This record gives sequence, structure tokens and C-alpha cells, in this order.
Amino acid sequence: MYFRQIGPAMNIRYRPFHHADTDAVLALWDEVRAAGHEPVYSLAEVLGSCEKDHAVVAYDDSGITGIAVGRAAHEQGWIVFFAVFARCQSQGIGRTLLANLEESMAKGGLTKVSVLVNDSQSQTGVLEKSGFAHRRHLNYFEREIPISDKERAILNDVGGRLLPRDLWDRIAGMGDEKQVLERRLVLPLSDAGLAEQFGVRPPQAIMLFGPPGTGKTTFAKAVASRLNWPFVEIFASRLAGEPGGIANGLRETFNRVAELDNVVVFIDEVEEIAARRAGDPPSPTQGVTNELLKLIPAFREKPGRLLMCATNFVTALDPAFLRHGRFDYVVPIGLPDSAARWAIWQRYIPPSAAAQIDISALVDRTDGFTPADIEFAARKASQRALESAVYGGATDVNGPTTADYVWAIGETRSTVSAEVLAQFESEISAMART
Repeated sequence: MYFRQIGPAMNIRYRPFHHADTDAVLALWDEVRAAGHEPVYSLAEVLGSCEKDHAVVAYDDSGITGIAVGRAAHEQGWIVFFAVFARCQSQGIGRTLLANLEESMAKGGLTKVSVLVNDSQSQTGVLEKSGFAHRRHLNYFEREIPISDKERAILNDVGGRLLPRDLWDRIAGMGDEKQVLERRLVLPLSDAGLAEQFGVRPPQAIMLFGPPGTGKTTFAKAVASRLNWPFVEIFASRLAGEPGGIANGLRETFNRVAELDNVVVFIDEVEEIAARRAGDPPSPTQGVTNELLKLIPAFREKPGRLLMCATNFVTALDPAFLRHGRFDYVVPIGLPDSAARWAIWQRYIPPSAAAQIDISALVDRTDGFTPADIEFAARKASQRALESAVYGGATDVNGPTTADYVWAIGETRSTVSAEVLAQFESEISAMART
């Protein structure tokens, strides 16, 4: 099939794309980019549409001179790539290419053809001459799908998932911890090319330690959310029921996640499977520790992976587990600061009562509370207010009061004692590595 000649350059002919034209498409692609005009669609998308959708080439005795590639979506057609070699641009080829591509696409019942161009592309006159209107009120947005169907199947097998994109922003306060994780982890992992330029090797394993309930799991999930990488949490208790026990379950899980392009693997309470080895003969727990020590170096061999572990008892971990080469950073996660406590209280105070609550007083009174402690106190206050309204006969109560929250705080025992906090401070001096 050959298209009709519509323009003045009678020595130029037009026909559908042939697979043998691929080299010419690549050469055109390179010429467009070399001129500073980055195509909107990727090269893979353009080549895919050449083979499966609509594509028309212009050629003369010397070979291909230009190409127009389109894709159909219901009654809407999109031009995904359109270019003419610089040596041929004065011959009127562009308008004829577009006309022939439109004719090809119209046979499929299309009623509209649109084209997106990069802001840097200034030579758009051929589009206007071909009848395309510049829609100045439109903006173009896109989002890449971060995982494939195959990766979704793997995540289903290992209990992983892709987390919401806003978890990082939900963590208010905790500025020191967020800054360390943003700079040490997120920055080099999200822009590996920039990291390489400065000689930085992106981290691949990090340990979070701190008292119970301080939000270590929340930070791990937030990092995965920030990177937009799948999140896989490994539970030692679940692996214990696997054939071959925990060690075999660990090995199988790590083998499966090795098939993912990017992944954050999280092990909470890792001291359960990486405690100090002692005794003779070796115990089953020591066998699990040995297996994990072997898995971590293999996990680190491929980029795009991050192992995050968390522990309440960092001094209970086997010394070989934390050494350089296995974990890049050992980061303390402490109690929430005042900004974080403010944000946590706002999360649990119902909107109907928010205007009458003295949050500053609650923030001051919960210094030393974990996020879990604050949640418990908030729910206790809400329950007390509900019971008072229903059984106390009050008719003008629309939610908990500051007095309810103050009472609940007084009735809540802090998870982290002064002794535990002092121990944590000493562990920071002895174990932290940021």
C-alpha cells in the first residue's frame, strides 16, 4: 500500500511503516534529541506504535526522509512521534505526512487527532498549517505505573504492596530523624545517577532502633512511600509455619523479592531472628541468624533494593549482624517531639470538638509519650465523653473536652520509662551510625 502524494515535493513518496525502517526511526529520534527537543513519548512507545498502531514514512531514492506515528484510543487519535530529517525540512514533507497519517487513522472511525509537543520545541508551524489548534489552556500530566503485572503477582505471594504516596508527608515533627532518612536514604536511592556523580553508593540496608512504640514501622513505610517502591514486611512468626522453618522461609522470601526491580523489605523486631549467638551446640535460633547473615550480602548485590530492620533492643543483636558491609546506617528513632505530638493529637481529636480543645496543654502534658500512648489517651478521653453524654444526661456536649483529655493523660501509663529512656540515650552514643 502506498499513500498519495499531497505536497509539492513530487520526488517524495509515502507508504506505511515497515520493520526495516526501524534504523531510520532511531536516527530521526537521535536527531530530534540532539536538537534539544525531548520527545513527549518514550522511544519504546514510539517503536511499539510503529509496529502495532499507525505509522507513515516519507522516502525518496536516498531512503527515509520523515515519519509520523499515531495511536488510536476510541474516537481519539494521538500523534506520538512526528519528525522530518533536517536535510529535508524545506520540501513540504511534514504536512503531507500528517495528512496521510490522519487518513490512515480516520479509517478506524476516529473523529479527532491530537498531538503533544515539548515546551522546548519551537518549530510547530507545520502543525498550525495542517489545521491543528493550539489549546493554550491545557496542561499535560502523566504518572508512570511503578510495578508490572508480574511484580504484582510476586507481591501477592510475599504479602507485599505499594503504599500510598503521601505517608512521608503525614509524619509531622521528628525533624532530625526525617532529615537523616531523607538525606542518607531517599536522596541517593531516588537519583542514583546524581549519587554516582558524587561518588556516593546508595545504601541498601539500614537498622532503626529505639524504644517500643516510637514509630519505627511508620518510618519504614514512609520511606517506601517516598521512593514509590513496593513494601514487603517479613514476620518471623509467620515464617515459623513454613515448611523448613524460619530459615527456609527467609530464604524463599528473599529469592522471590529478588525478582522485583525495586523493593523495600522490612523486618520488625529483628532481634527475634538475629540475636547474639552463643552456646554449643548451635541452637535453632543461631541457624536462623546464620541464614540471615548469608542473605544480606546477596540482597545487596543488585541496585534498587533496600532492607530496613527495626529493633527495640539493639544491644541484643549479634555483633556480626550490624557490622559495616551489612548495614550502612544504624539510626535511632526516639520519642515524638512537640511538633509530632501536636500532629498526633490533631489526628485523634474529632472535628466537632477541635475548636474547644487546648492542644498546647495536651502537647505539654504528653512529653515522654509514644505515639501509641497518645492514641490510647485520646481514645480513652473520647470513650469517657461518649459515656458522659449518653448516661450522664448531658445535652449540650458535642465531643470530648480538654478536661476529658487531661484526665485520660493522667490515667495513661507511659510506655517508655525513665530507665528505658536513659538506656536508649546510652545506646545512641554506643551504636548509632548515621
